[in-house]
Amino acid sequence: MQQPAARGRSTATPSLYPFQDRFAAGLNYTHRIIEDPEWTLATVPHLTELCLQNIVHNFKKNPILDRLLPEHQRKVLDRLPTGLPLAVTANLISDEDYWKRCCIERWQVCDISNYGDSWKRMFFERHLENLLKCFIPNTTDPNQVLELIPLCKDYVRKLEVDQFLPPVQEDQKEERDDLSVTGSDFGFGEVSMHHYDLGDLITALPHLEELHLTYGVKDCGMNFEWNLFNFTHQDCSNLAVAVKMCHNLKVFKLTRSKVDDDKTRLLVHNLLDHPCLVELNLSHNLIGDKGAKAVGKLINHSRLETLDLCNNQIHHLGAQALAQALAENSTLTSLNLRLNCVEDKGGEAIGRALLTNTTVKSIHLGSNNLSEPTAMLFSQVLAQNTTLTSINFSCNHLGLDGGKQLLDGLADNKALTEFDLRLAEVGQETEYLIHQIVRANQEAARLGSLQQPPAKTL
Repeated sequence: MQQPAARGRSTATPSLYPFQDRFAAGLNYTHRIIEDPEWTLATVPHLTELCLQNIVHNFKKNPILDRLLPEHQRKVLDRLPTGLPLAVTANLISDEDYWKRCCIERWQVCDISNYGDSWKRMFFERHLENLLKCFIPNTTDPNQVLELIPLCKDYVRKLEVDQFLPPVQEDQKEERDDLSVTGSDFGFGEVSMHHYDLGDLITALPHLEELHLTYGVKDCGMNFEWNLFNFTHQDCSNLAVAVKMCHNLKVFKLTRSKVDDDKTRLLVHNLLDHPCLVELNLSHNLIGDKGAKAVGKLINHSRLETLDLCNNQIHHLGAQALAQALAENSTLTSLNLRLNCVEDKGGEAIGRALLTNTTVKSIHLGSNNLSEPTAMLFSQVLAQNTTLTSINFSCNHLGLDGGKQLLDGLADNKALTEFDLRLAEVGQETEYLIHQIVRANQEAARLGSLQQPPAKTL
C-alpha cells in the first residue's frame, strides 16, 4: 500500500541540480533594483535646525536675533553672511566674531591693537575712511556718508584720511589745456576745487578723539596736477569750524597739506581754549614765522602736551615766539621742530626758555642749522634742567667745541636718557663719552622704575 506524503513536504522528486531549477525560474521574470539618487542615511535635521536655517536665510527681511536663546543666537551669528546691509547689522549685532569675519574678508591687514582691540570699531572706522577717500564733490551722493552716521557714531573714535579727491571739472578741462603753462601753477580753479566738507560728519561723532588728515591724492600717476593737492582757504575754514565744535577731540593731525601762515592762523583761532586737545601735528607744511607766532599763542591758550611742526619754514623769529610761549607754559611735554631753519638765534631762545620751563621732556631741533652758540646755551640747560629726558641735535654744525661744552653740561645730569648727536660734528670721542653718560642715566632710570611700587587699582 502506498504511503501518504509527509505533511508540509512536496511530493515532487527533488532535482539533482538545484541551480538548474533556479535558472529556469529566472527565465520567467526580471529582477530589478530601483534606487533614489538623493536618498541618504543621514538623519533628518531637527525642527530647530530647520528653523535656524530659515532665520539665517531671511535675516535681511526679518532680523529676530534678540528673540533667540543664547545658544541659538550663536549658531545664527556663525552662519550670517558678511554682506548684509549695515542698516540691519550695525545696531543689532555686537558679537566680535561676526565683525572679525567682516574685517578679514574685506581687508588683508587687520590689526585691532590700533582700534582698542575692537573688531566692530575697526570695521566702522575703516569703512567710513574708505567712503571719505573715494568721495568726489558734486559727483558722489552725500547721503552715502550722512546715512552712515547714525549707524557708526557710537563706534568711531579715530579717523585717518590720507586722501581727499577734488571735484571733476569737465567744463574747465579744455580751457586749461589751451594755456601755454599749467593754470594750476597760478592757482587756477581755486574757488571751485574745494574738497568734501567734514563739518556735518565729525560734529555728529560724539566719541571722536583723533583726526588725522592729508589733503591730496594718492597714486595719481600720469594724471598729476598741482590742483589735486590744493587745500583751499574754504577747506581750511570749514575744517577749522568743525574741529572747534568737536569738543572731545584730543589729537589733531593735518600733515602734507600745504598749510601756510594764513591757514595756520585760521586754525589756531578756532582751537584757542579747546577743552580736550592735547596733541597737534602740523608737520610737512608751509608754516613760516607768522604761523609759528600763532601756534605760540595757542600753546598758552590750550592744554597741548605734544606739538609737531617738523619740516616747515620756521626761522628764528618764529622760534623766538615759540620760546616765549614755552617760558610761560606748564603743559607742553614734547616739541618737534626738526627740518626747519631756526638757526642760533632761535636755538638760543629755546634754550633760555628751557632754563625755566619744568614740563618739556622732549625737544627735537635736528636739521636747523645750529652751531656752537646754541650748544653753549644748552650746556647750561643740561646743568640746570631736571625735566628734559630727550634732546635731538642731529644734522647740525655744533662743532668740536660745542660738543665739549655739551659734555661739560652733562657731568652732573641724571635725567637725560636720549641724546642724538648724529652728524652734529661734535667729534667721535665726545660723542662716545656723552653716550656713556646717557647709558648710565638709562640704567638708573630702569632700576628706579623697578623699585617703584605698583600703582594701586581701585
